Amino acid sequence: MNGGELYIRATGTWLPPAERIADAVADGRCDAAVARSTRMESVTVSAGEPAPEMAARAARTALERAAAEPGDIDLVLHASFYYQGFDLWAPASYVQREAVGNQCPALEVRQVSNGGMAALDLAWAYLTADPARVAALVTTGDRFCPPGFDRWRSDPGTVYGDGGTALVVSRHSGFARVRSVATVSAPDLEGMHRGDDPFGPAPFSHREVVDLEAHKRDFLAGHGVAPTVARVAAAQESVVKQALADAGLGLADIDRFVLPHLGHRRLHVAYFAKFGIDPERSTWSWSRTIGHLGAGDPFAGLDHLVSDGALGPGDTCLLFGVGAGFSWSCAVVEILNPPPWRNR
Repeated sequence: MNGGELYIRATGTWLPPAERIADAVADGRCDAAVARSTRMESVTVSAGEPAPEMAARAARTALERAAAEPGDIDLVLHASFYYQGFDLWAPASYVQREAVGNQCPALEVRQVSNGGMAALDLAWAYLTADPARVAALVTTGDRFCPPGFDRWRSDPGTVYGDGGTALVVSRHSGFARVRSVATVSAPDLEGMHRGDDPFGPAPFSHREVVDLEAHKRDFLAGHGVAPTVARVAAAQESVVKQALADAGLGLADIDRFVLPHLGHRRLHVAYFAKFGIDPERSTWSWSRTIGHLGAGDPFAGLDHLVSDGALGPGDTCLLFGVGAGFSWSCAVVEILNPPPWRNR
């Protein structure tokens, strides 16, 4: 549990146009069975915008909404899932130069889909460690594109979308208060995204296209389905319990749920049925038009709910994050005031 207060001053999202799943099925890029099981409607697809640039665009929106000057930001954290456009390069510094324009520490967080939430947890700790530190910018950005990644088939059951997200958090004020952030790690499951392949000397040494399903099959063959499912369930329940306890709330006190942008089958098993979450109280109806944004789902979902006026003063929201490694994070956010940029 982090000490002190943490507020959200602004959110920001930048998404490219969406492409219909039906069109991808019609031309053979997406399997019809995957479309049926995921129940996705569309997915955002970059026409060439690189991942760090989409993050920088989202950051500029959040900074403008927060009325934050370069000197106000004491830390920049950039989280990502997939390739950022260059080898041996620091995308966090690019986001800092393009969006902030100061010289505070700028660091990258690589925890795949849980990177954004992990960065939020780290930002809170960093700001609390020194009373002189006031605010942090947390961004995510990913573009899932050929030749190395097949957004339709690299991870069957989840369709991947492109985009950037951002949060400006502060120790002093904001339209929302972060009442808790909890993170739980299960490193005994890291092999689920590694499988039986030996360590490679360079990217794509074993396969030309990312195949997460192949790694999962290898891992489950050696460790068993039932023990793995039980381990995942226990860790997931633990992080939810911890986040709620730290916030002094129960699951029934939560008004809205920001869930990972997974396909419907995965969401039903892991969230709707498991925690008794009504899909209408979640971000599902919107996320099924966007796709999985890698590390950015929680921030994009919160931005969507806040901007659309679905969350008002006094409402609470539970943000979920999960990423290979494996790690899970949850945050309880309480809305204090309607932000001036909301749509209604």
